[in-house]
Amino acid sequence: MSKKNAGLKENESGLKNDGSEKSNFNLNVALTPTKIVEFLNRYIVGQDKAKRAVAVALRNRERRRRLSPEIAREISPKNILMVGPTGVGKTEIARRLSSLVQAPFVKVEATKFTEVGYVGRDVESIVRDLVDAAVAMVRKQMLADVQEPAAERAEQRLVDALLPRSDKKFSMPDIMRVFGGVPEGEAEGEPEEVRKNEATRERLLTMLREGRLEDREVEIEIAENAAVGIPLFGASGMDSMGINLSEILGGMLPKKSKKRRMKISEARRALTAEEAEKLIDTEALSQEALDKAQEDGIVFLDELDKIVAKGGGGSSPDVSREGVQRDLLPIVEGSVVQTRYGPVKTDHVLFIAAGAFSGVKPSDLIPELQGRFPIRVELQPLSWENLQQILIEPENSLLKQYTALIGTEGVELRFTDDATREIAVLASKMNAEMEDIGARRLHTMLEQLLEEVSFEVCDDSRKVIEIDVGFVQNRLNCLVENRDIRRYLL
Repeated sequence: MSKKNAGLKENESGLKNDGSEKSNFNLNVALTPTKIVEFLNRYIVGQDKAKRAVAVALRNRERRRRLSPEIAREISPKNILMVGPTGVGKTEIARRLSSLVQAPFVKVEATKFTEVGYVGRDVESIVRDLVDAAVAMVRKQMLADVQEPAAERAEQRLVDALLPRSDKKFSMPDIMRVFGGVPEGEAEGEPEEVRKNEATRERLLTMLREGRLEDREVEIEIAENAAVGIPLFGASGMDSMGINLSEILGGMLPKKSKKRRMKISEARRALTAEEAEKLIDTEALSQEALDKAQEDGIVFLDELDKIVAKGGGGSSPDVSREGVQRDLLPIVEGSVVQTRYGPVKTDHVLFIAAGAFSGVKPSDLIPELQGRFPIRVELQPLSWENLQQILIEPENSLLKQYTALIGTEGVELRFTDDATREIAVLASKMNAEMEDIGARRLHTMLEQLLEEVSFEVCDDSRKVIEIDVGFVQNRLNCLVENRDIRRYLL
């Protein structure tokens, strides 16, 4: 069911993932650490140490799959701990890494969990979220694989809906056919009527495929989604599991359907989606998703420093701190977690943790958890040069986004080099004098800078609006220098 090369195609600029193919468990020769770093450089500025660390971790995962099963079972992933202030690219590195290899990925905040037995989320729900992400990913690919036969089935249903219904009267031969009392030659019905129906079907099918009936209305029956999920709360490890009544009862409950009248163009999409769902093998989907979560899964644990007590402990336990660390330990070490799709082993799931660790140190983590994150990388604060690069260089950078938005109004937005430099310098100054929120400072400053432009561009007769250094200083200097105003605006 899996296709080769993990949907990765190499071009002049490096690796590109079009998402059209699924990853497999064979070594991908294109997925070298150098190529992975090149891919990350297209979206993240700086932080070379962190990029190299995740690139090696990902390559080691591919290398392990090339080994014999006996030794591969013994090789566990080298989990990574990223230490650095907010807004420097920790989350973006993990997110882009997962999109590169089409791996199931979940980002969780460590502060949302509490120790087992207390009100709050159980840490095992992390694994269940990962499996749900894997199921969604595999389902999407399976649906894409069956689009052609599903479209054919949808066309047949549309033809059935378009054909005029014949009001055939009930007769004695009908009963005799049921009980086998009609000679074989007579049981086939009226040949002339059959030929007429077939000819009509062929004409309608041809017209459908040629697109001549797209605006015609038709009445179709569409199955209603009657799945009812009942979440269970309170029991240990059961906080995110649900019982689907329709799955338990199987075919005992009749499927509800409703009649809807719509254009054929809309009906085609609805029927194709419904037929595609019927063609999916749910058992194969669940098994492939479990395998993908176990072998390819990536979990990003953010705000890990928030569950660390200063000094490495205290006189009284904290259910949202040391207790959570103790519960995380077996998940990160490797354990079996029960999910609605089956048991999942976390032995080969890659965990990437991150935190600012401004008030505490990584050494304040419980020793057992420290040992499960052997690779530690420190991400550096962003300089104004880095901020200027972030504005301009990454694919779909902030300036490209704002330019595209304003471009929808028929106006071209241009930024001079001096303007981007001034924005970066002011953002760096704000980060130094206030809380350092990294590249996120650029979002707030650009919103303040372009607020008037965004409001008045619809009524502006200009075809080109140029943002120069004078415009930037005029809009932002007063806010940067006024400490009272920037406390609320920036």
